[in-house]
Amino acid sequence: MAAASALVYRTGMNLPDRYVVCCSRLVTCDDVRETERNPLGVIEDAGLFVDRSTLQAIGPRKHVIEMAEGAPVVLDWPGVITPGLVDAHTHAVWAGSRHDEYALRMSGAGYEQIAAAGGGIAATMNAVRAATAGQLASSTWARLRRMAALGTTTCEVKSGYGLDLANEIKQLRVIEQLASDVRLPRVIPTYLALHAIPPEGKAHRDEWVDRVAREWVPEIAKLGLARYVDAYIDRNAFTMEEARRVFDKAYELKLGVRAHVGQFADVGGADLAADGGAASIDHVEHVSHDSLLKLAASKTRVVLLPVASYTLKQTPPPVQAIREAGVPMVIATDSNPGTAPTESLPLAMAMGVRDYGLTPEEVLIASTREAAASLGLHEVCGRLAPGFDADFVAWSVPHERVLVQPWGSQLTRLVVSRGRALHSWE
Repeated sequence: MAAASALVYRTGMNLPDRYVVCCSRLVTCDDVRETERNPLGVIEDAGLFVDRSTLQAIGPRKHVIEMAEGAPVVLDWPGVITPGLVDAHTHAVWAGSRHDEYALRMSGAGYEQIAAAGGGIAATMNAVRAATAGQLASSTWARLRRMAALGTTTCEVKSGYGLDLANEIKQLRVIEQLASDVRLPRVIPTYLALHAIPPEGKAHRDEWVDRVAREWVPEIAKLGLARYVDAYIDRNAFTMEEARRVFDKAYELKLGVRAHVGQFADVGGADLAADGGAASIDHVEHVSHDSLLKLAASKTRVVLLPVASYTLKQTPPPVQAIREAGVPMVIATDSNPGTAPTESLPLAMAMGVRDYGLTPEEVLIASTREAAASLGLHEVCGRLAPGFDADFVAWSVPHERVLVQPWGSQLTRLVVSRGRALHSWE
């Protein structure tokens, strides 16, 4: 293997229309290449050829260079290249800080106790309502840039901290603005319709939920601001019947559905999601065996959020039961200012192995191919295969299993989304 060449193209500059990247280990995460002995579809001494933001060829180095017909080799790397990481559950648009709340939690205060005292979601709601769209965009832009530097090339971003129509639209407009910025990961917008009841809605809860379903979901759909609608179905959150009203309207308007389910108790949210064919249920520390069988039949994925359960000192989800039921698993950060204060998907991946008992191979698939599929991007990203977008990361590691160790440091050398360099390090 040749020594690593200098990066010619720096962050913020366009890579050429046609180029080649070579490496020692190309981790494709492509199920077409997957075998029992090679579950990640690894190709050794390999290359990939990008033509106008699309992967045109991958395979042995010599073969790829020949196919590229003179396209420059912009990086010859003695390490690992993987698909770009896909973070399928974040609350990245927020303002303020909940550091005092975190200290309280670490001293023994519970999630529900903090929420009852005016902390939690309500605290961030106040900060988001007070912030301008420009302030939200600036802080979120910086957040997404840091995520990119850690290897994330696609990021789902939820609203849900405005809790009224104007402020939810403000958040979603920020997400829309950032989605058009080629210096950031690909952004997938989700309207978190039922996250908490705002103070002005508590005296008339049923009317508030009805307004969300009848008026707010249609308005956001008309504006084209979301691909998915989400709801928090749990003890001391929203009931299955409340969520059903919102989800029925979302399905009617051809929006996808995601759901926070079973973080503190199983109140039927998994069955509701399975019955409707939701894209994902997320958290699932509490879920029944029968519900898992329904989820497997519905193709609904489970999004595991180990940073949140770590922060909340929760028992992990029943991963072995999820595995045995055949429900596809995704790993995500749950990035938010309270229960998952992180921007690092590699940290969540490491916790998925250490705390949840996932294998390194399961975690890498869960944060690439399965995460992309949960966002409806199964033919776009999450794998390294001809015809897919050129989303990939060159890592300063000798083997992909290093990525699921809790390094807590930046290991990326080059991060590319849709053929463009989001981050490089020299």
